[in-house]
Amino acid sequence: MKPKLFVTRLLPNLVMKKLNDHFKVNVNLEDRVLIKEEIINGTSSCDILLCLLSDTIDSDVISCNPNLKGIVNYAVGFNNIDVEFATRLKIPVTNTPGVLTETTADMAWALMLSTARRIVESDKIVREGKFNGWGPKLFLGADIFGKTLGIIGAGRIGIAVAKRTSGFNMKIFYTDDNSDIENKVKAEKVDLKTLFKKSDFVTLHVPILPETKHLIGEKELKMMKDTAILINTSRGAVVDERMLLKALQEKWIAGAGLDVYENEPKLIEGLIDCDNVVLAPHIASASVETRTNMGFIAIENAISIWQGKEPPQIVNREIYEK
Repeated sequence: MKPKLFVTRLLPNLVMKKLNDHFKVNVNLEDRVLIKEEIINGTSSCDILLCLLSDTIDSDVISCNPNLKGIVNYAVGFNNIDVEFATRLKIPVTNTPGVLTETTADMAWALMLSTARRIVESDKIVREGKFNGWGPKLFLGADIFGKTLGIIGAGRIGIAVAKRTSGFNMKIFYTDDNSDIENKVKAEKVDLKTLFKKSDFVTLHVPILPETKHLIGEKELKMMKDTAILINTSRGAVVDERMLLKALQEKWIAGAGLDVYENEPKLIEGLIDCDNVVLAPHIASASVETRTNMGFIAIENAISIWQGKEPPQIVNREIYEK
């Protein structure tokens, strides 16, 4: 008999087909985030839970099923799961790292280019029939070629972003102590203050941890050039959204490109009224190839858990240590 798997939301077609080959699948067919009671209801009768970053998997959810064998997160991050509680119950938690690197780096560049060249603003004008012909001051933006890029979080994604600068002749600053970025590209390690003061573009690629929450606040935003642009494809809470709004409104910085938000899916009031910010709905990994590969990694993790093996992408490895 196939093990029971509860999936909190429909995944790409190839992923769902493969899931059905290996599991008896119970899936939320509605295109929405489930409320807590619905997640508990689905989890209470499954062997393995396959959840998303948008699902809060707290102690109530984890403890609702004494026979729960594992929690498979369809994401690189896992701050949506009470991993410590799951570990105490010897329940493995897995994620899908690595596969998002290149597509997220693409998205960071998409935001950088569209913000610098005011693509969203100008697209809107054309669609509204307000384009009256070329003008010497029409939607003046900023060049990227030859500018300075500051990378905060020079891990896999940060390095992938840096590699894409080769055709733009950019100078690269980074701050990480343990990064091997200098083995991949020409980059200079500086302190955060220097990075903020001298970078034309600052891109964020750090996980959300106690020490990274509101890493970018009033002090940091005021350090930046008034011509600088902030890009965030990491986690919304890395930036103090209230202070970012003020920075955009009062032109402390020139603009921002955001794919993530502090209280997703809600945005701070006033942000959508700022013309100098590009707002994307958390789609950095939203390519067919990447989302499918994420699913295949999740399936591999789930199969390993059911077979009693240590899954390849285990978050709480300590539960397997003797």
